[in-house]
Amino acid sequence: MREFLRQIINGVENQILRRCVIREYLQARLLQSLQERGVFNTWVFQGGTALQFLYGMPRFSEDLDFALIEPGIEDNFRENLTNARKVFQAENYDINIRINDTRTVKSSFIRFSGLLFEFGLSVHKSENLSIKVEVDTNPPLGATISSTVVRRHVTLNLRHHDKASLLAGKLHAVLARRYAKGRDIYDLIWYLSDRTWPGPNIELLNNALKQTSWTGPAVTPGNWRQLVCQRVETFRWKQIIEDVRPFLERAEDVALLTKENLIALLRQ
Repeated sequence: MREFLRQIINGVENQILRRCVIREYLQARLLQSLQERGVFNTWVFQGGTALQFLYGMPRFSEDLDFALIEPGIEDNFRENLTNARKVFQAENYDINIRINDTRTVKSSFIRFSGLLFEFGLSVHKSENLSIKVEVDTNPPLGATISSTVVRRHVTLNLRHHDKASLLAGKLHAVLARRYAKGRDIYDLIWYLSDRTWPGPNIELLNNALKQTSWTGPAVTPGNWRQLVCQRVETFRWKQIIEDVRPFLERAEDVALLTKENLIALLRQ
């Protein structure tokens, strides 16, 4: 497996992107481990990494985001992550996992030591490459769930939110997050540039906004674009660009991240 990883990154010249490709490979292996544990009977894949794996969005991500199919069912979070550690340790990865399963959104930081040094991407043998895993155990109601078989380094059968629900999740992040995150804005431009992508799951979006104390009007099919336009006016674009720049497969794509482009897409 290590040799396969070496082959994957050999064709990547950019050092920052090499780090991203290594992380993506480890994410795929982690998804495979979770799949073999049967987590997709109760977990569904969502967020930016889901867009990358399912639909080929050309942006890397640090996180794996999941939600329970319905609130309150058993999630086996700690057991699933502990098993993943054993899988990687069996292949001689130096891995450490820190788990916090006391909150509604359970989280884990998975740290791989030595890999960046091994592949010549760090002069420090102890420097970590991290993946964050989160599971929302009280997800907003209204999501529609699909299943898709994909190949991204390994073959995966992923249970995930459908296209409309994924867009609703991204709109919730854009509208409700206290600060604008560049990766969210890149993802939104990516969504809107695809004319075939369906509109957002309005029920899910409103339920998610209620969970985060939204004080604005109820979102409808007729007003969501205007609400996002109003939010866009508050963005600091320099910070947005610097946030997303290290994660783009094509450095040139950063030129697409302008207020004018996003507003134009929202007004179509």
